[in-house]
Amino acid sequence: MAKSNKSFICQNCGNQHSKWQGQCHVCKEWNTIEEEIIEVQSSSNWKTLSENFISTPKNPISINKISLSKEYRLATNNFELDRVLGGGLIPGSVTLLGGEPGIGKSTLLLQISLCINTSVLYISGEESENQIKLRGNRLDGLNEKCFILNETQTQKIFKQILKIKPSLVIIDSIQTLFSEKIPNTPGSVSQIKGCSAELISFAKESSIPLILVGHITKEGSIAGPKVLEHMVDTVLQFEGDTNFAYRIIRSKKNRFGSTNEIGIFEMFNTGLKTVKNPSKLLLSNLDISLSGHAIAASIEGVRPLMIEVQALVSSAVYGTPQRSSTGFNSKRLNMILAILEKRAGFKLASKDVFLNITGGLNIEDPSIDLAVVCSILSSYHDIPLPRNICFAAEIGLSGELRSIPQLERRIGEAEKLGFKSLLTTEVDILNNEFNSIKIIQLNKLEDLISYLFS
Repeated sequence: MAKSNKSFICQNCGNQHSKWQGQCHVCKEWNTIEEEIIEVQSSSNWKTLSENFISTPKNPISINKISLSKEYRLATNNFELDRVLGGGLIPGSVTLLGGEPGIGKSTLLLQISLCINTSVLYISGEESENQIKLRGNRLDGLNEKCFILNETQTQKIFKQILKIKPSLVIIDSIQTLFSEKIPNTPGSVSQIKGCSAELISFAKESSIPLILVGHITKEGSIAGPKVLEHMVDTVLQFEGDTNFAYRIIRSKKNRFGSTNEIGIFEMFNTGLKTVKNPSKLLLSNLDISLSGHAIAASIEGVRPLMIEVQALVSSAVYGTPQRSSTGFNSKRLNMILAILEKRAGFKLASKDVFLNITGGLNIEDPSIDLAVVCSILSSYHDIPLPRNICFAAEIGLSGELRSIPQLERRIGEAEKLGFKSLLTTEVDILNNEFNSIKIIQLNKLEDLISYLFS
Protein backbone atom coordinates (compact mmCIF):
# COMPACT_ATOMS: atom_id res chain seq x y z
CA MET A 1 0.00 0.00 0.00
CA ALA A 2 1.17 3.55 -0.72
CA LYS A 3 1.88 5.78 2.24
CA SER A 4 0.61 9.34 2.18
CA ASN A 5 0.51 12.49 4.23
CA LYS A 6 -1.14 15.85 3.88
CA SER A 7 0.38 19.15 2.87
CA PHE A 8 -0.83 22.63 1.97
CA ILE A 9 -0.04 23.45 -1.66
CA CYS A 10 -0.47 26.71 -3.57
CA GLN A 11 -2.66 26.04 -6.61
CA ASN A 12 -1.01 28.90 -8.50
CA CYS A 13 2.71 28.15 -8.16
CA GLY A 14 2.78 24.67 -6.61
CA ASN A 15 4.83 25.65 -3.54
CA GLN A 16 4.27 23.53 -0.43
CA HIS A 17 3.52 25.05 2.99
CA SER A 18 3.59 23.45 6.41
CA LYS A 19 0.26 25.01 7.36
CA TRP A 20 -2.57 26.96 5.80
CA GLN A 21 -2.09 30.69 5.29
CA GLY A 22 -3.99 33.33 3.39
CA GLN A 23 -1.17 34.42 1.08
CA CYS A 24 1.49 32.35 -0.64
CA HIS A 25 4.87 33.87 0.20
CA VAL A 26 6.31 32.71 -3.17
CA CYS A 27 3.82 33.99 -5.76
CA LYS A 28 2.08 36.51 -3.43
CA GLU A 29 -1.39 35.29 -4.47
CA TRP A 30 -4.23 35.23 -1.94
CA ASN A 31 -6.53 32.29 -1.11
CA THR A 32 -4.75 29.83 -3.42
CA ILE A 33 -3.47 27.41 -0.74
CA GLU A 34 -5.37 24.16 -0.39
CA GLU A 35 -4.81 20.97 1.55
CA GLU A 36 -3.83 17.98 -0.57
CA ILE A 37 -2.79 14.39 0.07
CA ILE A 38 0.82 13.81 -0.91
CA GLU A 39 1.87 10.32 -1.92
CA VAL A 40 5.18 9.25 -0.35
CA GLN A 41 5.64 5.76 -1.78
CA SER A 42 4.04 3.99 -4.70
CA SER A 43 4.22 0.28 -5.33
CA SER A 44 3.27 0.46 -8.99
CA ASN A 45 3.31 2.68 -12.03
CA TRP A 46 1.84 2.68 -15.50
CA LYS A 47 4.22 -0.05 -16.71
CA THR A 48 2.47 -2.69 -14.61
CA LEU A 49 -0.56 -2.34 -16.88
CA SER A 50 1.25 -3.98 -19.79
CA GLU A 51 3.75 -6.79 -20.21
CA ASN A 52 5.28 -5.05 -23.21
CA PHE A 53 7.47 -2.87 -21.00
CA ILE A 54 10.03 -4.47 -18.70
CA SER A 55 11.94 -2.14 -16.43
CA THR A 56 15.64 -2.99 -16.59
CA PRO A 57 18.47 -1.07 -14.97
CA LYS A 58 20.56 1.04 -17.34
CA ASN A 59 24.30 1.53 -17.21
CA PRO A 60 26.02 4.81 -18.12
CA ILE A 61 27.57 4.98 -21.57
CA SER A 62 30.26 7.22 -23.00
CA ILE A 63 28.93 10.01 -25.15
CA ASN A 64 31.35 9.06 -27.93
CA LYS A 65 29.79 5.59 -28.14
CA ILE A 66 26.24 6.87 -28.58
CA SER A 67 25.17 6.32 -32.19
CA LEU A 68 22.79 8.78 -33.77
CA SER A 69 20.12 7.61 -36.15
CA LYS A 70 18.65 9.80 -38.86
CA GLU A 71 16.25 12.31 -37.33
CA TYR A 72 12.64 11.44 -38.09
CA ARG A 73 9.84 13.93 -37.64
CA LEU A 74 6.14 13.28 -37.88
CA ALA A 75 4.65 15.97 -40.13
CA THR A 76 1.27 17.33 -39.05
CA ASN A 77 0.46 18.53 -42.59
CA ASN A 78 -0.04 22.01 -41.15
CA PHE A 79 2.69 24.22 -42.63
CA GLU A 80 2.66 26.91 -39.93
CA LEU A 81 2.60 24.46 -37.01
CA ASP A 82 5.34 22.29 -38.52
CA ARG A 83 7.51 25.37 -38.99
CA VAL A 84 7.07 26.40 -35.34
CA LEU A 85 7.89 22.86 -34.18
CA GLY A 86 11.04 22.80 -36.32
CA GLY A 87 9.75 20.50 -39.05
CA GLY A 88 7.30 18.27 -37.22
CA LEU A 89 6.91 16.18 -34.07
CA ILE A 90 9.85 14.19 -32.72
CA PRO A 91 8.94 10.59 -31.66
CA GLY A 92 8.54 10.46 -27.90
CA SER A 93 8.30 14.23 -27.53
CA VAL A 94 5.71 15.94 -25.33
CA THR A 95 4.25 19.25 -26.53
CA LEU A 96 2.18 21.54 -24.31
CA LEU A 97 -0.23 23.91 -26.07
CA GLY A 98 -1.71 26.73 -23.98
CA GLY A 99 -4.16 29.49 -24.80
CA GLU A 100 -7.25 31.36 -23.69
CA PRO A 101 -10.70 29.71 -23.84
CA GLY A 102 -12.23 29.93 -27.30
CA ILE A 103 -8.97 30.84 -29.02
CA GLY A 104 -9.04 27.69 -31.18
CA LYS A 105 -6.83 25.09 -29.44
CA SER A 106 -9.26 22.19 -29.81
CA THR A 107 -10.13 23.25 -33.36
CA LEU A 108 -6.48 23.25 -34.42
CA LEU A 109 -5.73 19.86 -32.85
CA LEU A 110 -8.85 18.26 -34.34
CA GLN A 111 -7.83 19.62 -37.75
CA ILE A 112 -4.44 17.96 -37.30
CA SER A 113 -6.12 14.70 -36.30
CA LEU A 114 -8.29 14.74 -39.44
CA CYS A 115 -5.56 15.76 -41.89
CA ILE A 116 -2.49 13.84 -40.71
CA ASN A 117 -1.45 10.79 -42.73
CA THR A 118 -1.29 8.38 -39.80
CA SER A 119 -3.33 6.99 -36.91
CA VAL A 120 -4.27 9.45 -34.15
CA LEU A 121 -5.91 8.96 -30.76
CA TYR A 122 -7.75 12.13 -29.72
CA ILE A 123 -8.56 11.99 -26.00
CA SER A 124 -11.01 14.56 -24.70
CA GLY A 125 -11.98 15.07 -21.10
CA GLU A 126 -14.10 18.14 -21.84
CA GLU A 127 -16.27 17.16 -24.82
CA SER A 128 -18.33 14.09 -25.69
CA GLU A 129 -17.85 12.04 -28.85
CA ASN A 130 -20.95 13.63 -30.41
CA GLN A 131 -19.65 17.14 -29.82
CA ILE A 132 -16.31 16.28 -31.40
CA LYS A 133 -18.08 14.67 -34.37
CA LEU A 134 -20.15 17.83 -34.93
CA ARG A 135 -16.97 19.92 -34.95
CA GLY A 136 -15.30 17.45 -37.30
CA ASN A 137 -18.18 17.78 -39.76
CA ARG A 138 -17.77 21.55 -39.69
CA LEU A 139 -14.04 21.23 -40.35
CA ASP A 140 -14.77 18.92 -43.30
CA GLY A 141 -11.83 16.62 -42.70
CA LEU A 142 -11.51 12.89 -43.28
CA ASN A 143 -9.27 10.39 -41.53
CA GLU A 144 -10.41 6.82 -40.98
CA LYS A 145 -7.53 6.33 -38.55
CA CYS A 146 -8.67 9.15 -36.23
CA PHE A 147 -9.97 7.58 -33.00
CA ILE A 148 -11.92 9.56 -30.39
CA LEU A 149 -11.84 8.63 -26.71
CA ASN A 150 -13.73 10.35 -23.91
CA GLU A 151 -11.73 9.39 -20.83
CA THR A 152 -9.98 11.16 -17.94
CA GLN A 153 -8.30 8.34 -15.97
CA THR A 154 -4.70 7.86 -17.03
CA GLN A 155 -4.57 4.12 -16.34
CA LYS A 156 -7.50 3.49 -18.72
CA ILE A 157 -5.94 5.83 -21.29
CA PHE A 158 -2.69 3.82 -21.30
CA LYS A 159 -4.63 0.60 -21.92
CA GLN A 160 -6.37 2.10 -24.95
CA ILE A 161 -3.10 3.49 -26.33
CA LEU A 162 -1.45 0.08 -26.07
CA LYS A 163 -4.49 -1.48 -27.74
CA ILE A 164 -4.76 0.95 -30.68
CA LYS A 165 -1.02 1.78 -30.99
CA PRO A 166 -1.46 5.20 -32.62
CA SER A 167 1.35 7.29 -34.08
CA LEU A 168 0.16 10.43 -32.24
CA VAL A 169 -1.80 11.02 -29.03
CA ILE A 170 -3.62 14.28 -28.32
CA ILE A 171 -5.00 14.98 -24.83
CA ASP A 172 -7.48 17.80 -24.29
CA SER A 173 -6.76 18.79 -21.58
CA ILE A 174 -4.15 17.90 -18.95
CA GLN A 175 -6.19 19.63 -16.22
CA THR A 176 -9.05 17.12 -16.64
CA LEU A 177 -6.94 13.99 -16.14
CA PHE A 178 -6.56 12.13 -12.86
CA SER A 179 -4.61 9.12 -11.66
CA GLU A 180 -6.10 6.57 -9.30
CA LYS A 181 -2.80 6.54 -7.42
CA ILE A 182 -3.17 10.19 -6.41
CA PRO A 183 -6.11 10.80 -4.02
CA ASN A 184 -6.79 14.42 -5.03
CA THR A 185 -9.32 16.13 -7.24
CA PRO A 186 -8.58 16.58 -10.99
CA GLY A 187 -6.89 19.91 -11.73
CA SER A 188 -5.00 20.04 -8.43
CA VAL A 189 -1.24 20.55 -8.44
CA SER A 190 -0.57 16.97 -7.34
CA GLN A 191 -2.78 15.50 -10.06
CA ILE A 192 -1.28 17.67 -12.82
CA LYS A 193 2.29 16.81 -11.79
CA GLY A 194 1.55 13.12 -11.32
CA CYS A 195 -0.40 12.68 -14.57
CA SER A 196 2.20 14.65 -16.53
CA ALA A 197 5.01 12.51 -15.13
CA GLU A 198 3.18 9.31 -16.14
CA LEU A 199 2.47 10.62 -19.65
CA ILE A 200 6.03 11.83 -20.20
CA SER A 201 7.48 8.52 -18.99
CA PHE A 202 5.11 6.67 -21.33
CA ALA A 203 6.03 8.87 -24.32
CA LYS A 204 9.77 8.45 -23.82
CA GLU A 205 9.62 4.66 -23.61
CA SER A 206 7.01 4.08 -26.32
CA SER A 207 8.34 6.77 -28.76
CA ILE A 208 4.78 8.03 -29.29
CA PRO A 209 4.58 11.85 -29.47
CA LEU A 210 2.04 13.51 -27.19
CA ILE A 211 0.31 16.87 -27.51
CA LEU A 212 -1.22 18.20 -24.29
CA VAL A 213 -3.66 21.09 -24.05
CA GLY A 214 -3.18 23.32 -21.01
CA HIS A 215 -5.57 25.85 -19.53
CA ILE A 216 -4.24 29.30 -18.64
CA THR A 217 -4.77 31.58 -15.67
CA LYS A 218 -6.16 35.11 -15.74
CA GLU A 219 -2.55 36.40 -15.91
CA GLY A 220 -2.00 34.46 -19.15
CA SER A 221 0.34 31.73 -17.83
CA ILE A 222 -0.41 28.02 -18.09
CA ALA A 223 -2.44 26.83 -15.10
CA GLY A 224 -0.78 24.48 -12.67
CA PRO A 225 2.77 24.31 -11.32
CA LYS A 226 5.53 26.01 -13.25
CA VAL A 227 7.44 22.73 -13.21
CA LEU A 228 4.98 21.44 -15.83
CA GLU A 229 6.61 23.66 -18.46
CA HIS A 230 10.04 22.35 -17.45
CA MET A 231 8.92 18.72 -17.72
CA VAL A 232 7.67 18.87 -21.33
CA ASP A 233 9.84 19.22 -24.43
CA THR A 234 7.95 22.00 -26.20
CA VAL A 235 5.70 24.79 -24.94
CA LEU A 236 3.51 26.56 -27.49
CA GLN A 237 1.37 29.60 -26.73
CA PHE A 238 -1.76 30.21 -28.80
CA GLU A 239 -2.39 33.96 -28.84
CA GLY A 240 -4.91 36.32 -30.38
CA ASP A 241 -8.03 38.34 -29.71
CA THR A 242 -11.26 36.39 -30.02
CA ASN A 243 -12.85 39.51 -31.54
CA PHE A 244 -10.42 39.30 -34.48
CA ALA A 245 -9.75 36.52 -36.95
CA TYR A 246 -5.98 36.26 -36.58
CA ARG A 247 -4.21 33.78 -34.30
CA ILE A 248 -0.52 33.36 -33.51
CA ILE A 249 1.26 30.25 -32.27
CA ARG A 250 4.43 31.28 -30.48
CA SER A 251 7.12 28.87 -29.32
CA LYS A 252 8.16 29.61 -25.73
CA LYS A 253 10.32 26.49 -25.38
CA ASN A 254 11.51 23.94 -27.93
CA ARG A 255 14.17 21.33 -27.27
CA PHE A 256 14.14 20.24 -30.92
CA GLY A 257 13.95 23.55 -32.75
CA SER A 258 14.09 27.32 -32.60
CA THR A 259 12.14 29.39 -30.10
CA ASN A 260 12.10 32.33 -32.52
CA GLU A 261 9.45 30.94 -34.86
CA ILE A 262 5.79 31.90 -34.97
CA GLY A 263 2.84 30.60 -36.97
CA ILE A 264 -0.01 32.84 -38.12
CA PHE A 265 -3.56 31.59 -38.75
CA GLU A 266 -6.91 33.08 -39.66
CA MET A 267 -10.11 31.74 -38.12
CA PHE A 268 -13.01 30.84 -40.39
CA ASN A 269 -16.24 28.88 -39.89
CA THR A 270 -14.50 25.89 -41.43
CA GLY A 271 -11.50 26.08 -39.08
CA LEU A 272 -8.07 27.69 -39.00
CA LYS A 273 -6.35 28.56 -42.27
CA THR A 274 -2.66 29.38 -42.62
CA VAL A 275 -1.80 32.96 -43.58
CA LYS A 276 0.87 32.99 -46.29
CA ASN A 277 1.34 36.76 -46.48
CA PRO A 278 0.15 38.31 -43.19
CA SER A 279 1.66 41.74 -43.89
CA LYS A 280 -0.81 42.43 -46.71
CA LEU A 281 -3.77 41.44 -44.56
CA LEU A 282 -2.66 43.53 -41.58
CA LEU A 283 -2.33 46.74 -43.58
CA SER A 284 -5.34 48.86 -44.49
CA ASN A 285 -5.81 50.70 -47.77
CA LEU A 286 -2.48 52.39 -48.46
CA ASP A 287 -4.11 54.86 -50.88
CA ILE A 288 -5.99 56.66 -48.08
CA SER A 289 -3.98 59.12 -45.97
CA LEU A 290 -5.21 59.58 -42.41
CA SER A 291 -3.55 61.21 -39.46
CA GLY A 292 -2.40 58.98 -36.62
CA HIS A 293 -1.40 56.05 -38.85
CA ALA A 294 2.15 54.70 -39.17
CA ILE A 295 3.61 51.47 -40.56
CA ALA A 296 6.23 49.57 -38.53
CA ALA A 297 8.67 47.06 -40.00
CA SER A 298 8.58 44.50 -37.21
CA ILE A 299 10.05 41.05 -36.64
CA GLU A 300 7.99 38.34 -34.94
CA GLY A 301 10.29 35.41 -34.32
CA VAL A 302 12.25 35.26 -37.56
CA ARG A 303 9.35 36.43 -39.75
CA PRO A 304 9.22 40.08 -40.86
CA LEU A 305 5.80 41.69 -40.50
CA MET A 306 4.53 45.08 -41.55
CA ILE A 307 2.37 46.30 -38.66
CA GLU A 308 -0.01 49.26 -38.79
CA VAL A 309 0.02 51.41 -35.66
CA GLN A 310 -2.92 53.75 -35.00
CA ALA A 311 -2.90 56.58 -32.45
CA LEU A 312 -5.48 59.13 -31.32
CA VAL A 313 -4.48 62.20 -29.31
CA SER A 314 -7.26 64.45 -28.06
CA SER A 315 -7.91 66.92 -25.27
CA ALA A 316 -8.81 65.28 -21.97
CA VAL A 317 -12.50 65.66 -21.18
CA TYR A 318 -12.18 64.47 -17.60
CA GLY A 319 -9.72 65.62 -14.97
CA THR A 320 -7.27 62.74 -15.43
CA PRO A 321 -5.99 62.10 -18.98
CA GLN A 322 -6.54 58.57 -20.26
CA ARG A 323 -3.77 56.30 -21.49
CA SER A 324 -5.04 53.24 -23.33
CA SER A 325 -3.21 50.78 -25.57
CA THR A 326 -4.31 47.62 -27.39
CA GLY A 327 -1.63 45.20 -28.52
CA PHE A 328 1.18 47.34 -27.08
CA ASN A 329 2.66 47.45 -23.59
CA SER A 330 0.94 50.26 -21.66
CA LYS A 331 4.01 50.94 -19.51
CA ARG A 332 6.16 51.36 -22.60
CA LEU A 333 3.55 53.76 -24.01
CA ASN A 334 3.83 55.89 -20.85
CA MET A 335 7.61 55.87 -21.23
CA ILE A 336 7.40 57.05 -24.85
CA LEU A 337 5.00 59.85 -23.89
CA ALA A 338 7.40 60.96 -21.17
CA ILE A 339 10.27 61.01 -23.69
CA LEU A 340 8.21 63.12 -26.11
CA GLU A 341 7.38 65.62 -23.37
CA LYS A 342 10.89 65.79 -21.90
CA ARG A 343 13.07 65.60 -25.02
CA ALA A 344 10.81 67.06 -27.72
CA GLY A 345 8.71 69.54 -25.75
CA PHE A 346 5.27 68.17 -26.62
CA LYS A 347 2.65 68.93 -23.93
CA LEU A 348 0.90 65.59 -23.65
CA ALA A 349 0.16 65.67 -19.92
CA SER A 350 -3.32 67.10 -20.58
CA LYS A 351 -4.10 64.88 -23.58
CA ASP A 352 -5.89 61.58 -23.90
CA VAL A 353 -3.73 59.11 -25.83
CA PHE A 354 -5.14 55.93 -27.38
CA LEU A 355 -2.94 53.43 -29.22
CA ASN A 356 -3.99 50.40 -31.25
CA ILE A 357 -2.11 47.67 -33.11
CA THR A 358 -4.37 46.57 -35.97
CA GLY A 359 -5.37 42.96 -36.49
CA GLY A 360 -5.63 42.11 -32.79
CA LEU A 361 -1.92 41.27 -32.56
CA ASN A 362 0.15 41.73 -29.42
CA ILE A 363 3.57 43.04 -30.45
CA GLU A 364 6.58 42.91 -28.13
CA ASP A 365 9.25 43.97 -30.64
CA PRO A 366 10.80 47.27 -29.39
CA SER A 367 11.57 48.29 -32.98
CA ILE A 368 7.99 49.56 -33.39
CA ASP A 369 8.79 52.41 -30.94
CA LEU A 370 9.54 54.72 -33.86
CA ALA A 371 6.20 53.95 -35.54
CA VAL A 372 4.40 54.56 -32.22
CA VAL A 373 6.11 57.95 -31.87
CA CYS A 374 5.28 58.92 -35.45
CA SER A 375 1.63 57.90 -35.13
CA ILE A 376 1.27 59.94 -31.90
CA LEU A 377 2.90 62.99 -33.45
CA SER A 378 0.81 62.62 -36.60
CA SER A 379 -2.39 62.61 -34.55
CA TYR A 380 -1.12 65.45 -32.34
CA HIS A 381 -0.49 67.71 -35.36
CA ASP A 382 -3.39 66.17 -37.36
CA ILE A 383 -1.00 65.74 -40.28
CA PRO A 384 -1.13 62.44 -42.23
CA LEU A 385 2.15 60.64 -42.81
CA PRO A 386 3.09 59.44 -46.30
CA ARG A 387 1.64 55.96 -46.77
CA ASN A 388 4.69 54.75 -48.69
CA ILE A 389 7.08 55.16 -45.75
CA CYS A 390 7.64 52.73 -42.87
CA PHE A 391 9.61 52.91 -39.63
CA ALA A 392 11.95 50.64 -37.68
CA ALA A 393 13.96 51.81 -34.66
CA GLU A 394 13.95 51.70 -30.89
CA ILE A 395 13.66 54.92 -28.86
CA GLY A 396 16.07 55.47 -25.97
CA LEU A 397 15.32 57.45 -22.82
CA SER A 398 17.47 60.34 -24.10
CA GLY A 399 15.47 60.55 -27.32
CA GLU A 400 18.10 58.77 -29.42
CA LEU A 401 17.25 56.25 -32.11
CA ARG A 402 18.79 52.89 -31.28
CA SER A 403 19.79 50.14 -33.69
CA ILE A 404 17.70 46.99 -34.15
CA PRO A 405 18.57 43.45 -35.30
CA GLN A 406 17.77 41.87 -38.68
CA LEU A 407 17.37 45.19 -40.44
CA GLU A 408 17.99 43.67 -43.88
CA ARG A 409 15.03 41.32 -43.49
CA ARG A 410 12.77 44.21 -42.52
CA ILE A 411 13.93 46.23 -45.52
CA GLY A 412 13.35 43.26 -47.82
CA GLU A 413 9.76 42.82 -46.58
CA ALA A 414 9.05 46.56 -46.97
CA GLU A 415 10.48 46.56 -50.49
CA LYS A 416 8.41 43.51 -51.43
CA LEU A 417 5.21 45.27 -50.35
CA GLY A 418 5.98 48.37 -52.38
CA PHE A 419 7.16 50.85 -49.75
CA LYS A 420 9.39 53.59 -51.14
CA SER A 421 11.20 54.65 -47.94
CA LEU A 422 12.20 53.14 -44.60
CA LEU A 423 13.19 55.42 -41.74
CA THR A 424 15.60 53.96 -39.22
CA THR A 425 18.69 54.82 -37.21
CA GLU A 426 22.19 55.14 -38.60
CA VAL A 427 23.94 51.83 -39.18
CA ASP A 428 27.51 51.08 -40.18
CA ILE A 429 26.92 48.59 -42.98
CA LEU A 430 23.95 48.13 -45.28
CA ASN A 431 23.94 45.92 -48.35
CA ASN A 432 23.39 47.75 -51.62
CA GLU A 433 20.98 45.11 -52.91
CA PHE A 434 17.89 47.24 -52.14
CA ASN A 435 17.39 49.42 -55.20
CA SER A 436 13.69 50.31 -55.10
CA ILE A 437 13.54 51.53 -51.49
CA LYS A 438 15.26 54.53 -49.92
CA ILE A 439 16.85 54.09 -46.50
CA ILE A 440 16.58 57.26 -44.35
CA GLN A 441 18.97 57.20 -41.40
CA LEU A 442 18.51 59.56 -38.43
CA ASN A 443 20.11 59.82 -35.00
CA LYS A 444 17.81 61.75 -32.67
CA LEU A 445 14.13 62.39 -32.04
CA GLU A 446 14.62 66.04 -32.98
CA ASP A 447 15.89 65.02 -36.44
CA LEU A 448 12.80 62.83 -36.91
CA ILE A 449 10.41 65.67 -36.06
CA SER A 450 12.26 68.06 -38.33
CA TYR A 451 12.21 65.56 -41.22
CA LEU A 452 8.51 64.69 -41.02
CA PHE A 453 6.78 67.84 -39.79
CA SER A 454 8.98 70.78 -40.75
